Amino acid sequence: MIYNTQNTIAIDQVGIEERVARFNTRSIKKESKVHALKLALSMIDLTTLEGKDTDGKVKQMCYKAIHPHDALPNLPTTAAVCVYPTFVKTAKEALKNSSVKVASVSTAFPSGNSTLQIKLLDTQFALDHGADEIDMVISRGQFLNGNYNFVFDEIASIKELCKKHHARLKVIFETGEISTLDNVRKVSDIAMHAGADFIKTSTGKIGVAATMPVTLVMLDAIKDYYY
Repeated sequence: MIYNTQNTIAIDQVGIEERVARFNTRSIKKESKVHALKLALSMIDLTTLEGKDTDGKVKQMCYKAIHPHDALPNLPTTAAVCVYPTFVKTAKEALKNSSVKVASVSTAFPSGNSTLQIKLLDTQFALDHGADEIDMVISRGQFLNGNYNFVFDEIASIKELCKKHHARLKVIFETGEISTLDNVRKVSDIAMHAGADFIKTSTGKIGVAATMPVTLVMLDAIKDYYY
């Protein structure tokens, strides 16, 4: 693939910040707020990605995904649980009678600093154990060096593995490390054209993660890609 930098859309940062400010001042009716909160809950990936993870902790998290709050009826389950590849089998077993999906991080999460061969093996291991979704991280160093074709090809290679297992691919940018809103738009376009089913802001492993301006830029990219 040859990524055409001429197709890059420049972001009006002042305009984005003004739109965010308007969002922050809007009032939402109680009924709409309840609906929105339930929708948000149904879209969450409940996650444990720690060095001290155990089978017991993963099983407990899976129970919580199915039963977000036992004292409150009519709450939706979360969309998925997200674990390291070594815990995919445990999560699949714990969730086998539910609609909750199992997502697994891969591609040398959270840094993304490894060879493509290792990243493919990492992904294959998770898929072989039943992962429904793969959360890959991009190679931020390659992106910041302007190696956009490298980033595209890496995402496309992971997507090919996912397709063979009928799994969905979620691509994490770590937006706190790629710095500018222009970069956020550029990497969003690259990921979607390379086959991403979802695009995500961050790993949760650095100080600056999801922000409203970054999220708005990504949502605009999704809308433009869709149309």
